[in-house]
Amino acid sequence: VQLQASGGGLVQAGGSLRLSCVASGRTFSNYAMGWFRQAPGKEREFVAAISGSGGSTRLADSVKGRFTISRDNATNTVYLQMNSLKSEDTAVYYCAARVGLPFDRAQYYDYWGQGTLVTVSS
Repeated sequence: VQLQASGGGLVQAGGSLRLSCVASGRTFSNYAMGWFRQAPGKEREFVAAISGSGGSTRLADSVKGRFTISRDNATNTVYLQMNSLKSEDTAVYYCAARVGLPFDRAQYYDYWGQGTLVTVSS
């Protein structure tokens, strides 16, 4: 599975961005998808995950009520809608894929995209 993330950029605090991740190579609906992020000097952390069907989602406590994960299996795309952005959301965001359940641990994901930078100015 090849993953291509996009949609990052510079946004003011309180603003919104939508990240996209397009997958190619295999049957997309077989894969749970996750979003992770890594800020400078920090470890990669879980942001959100969604099951292959889209019927089950998980969100990190730090983004609940602000971020939404969704997917369109017809276009092999997973989205991360980010609202009410804060300076602490600044990071490189990665999408990832795995067969099975949408876990919140990076080590369970087998395929990774290249990352897209989100910068939130205060």
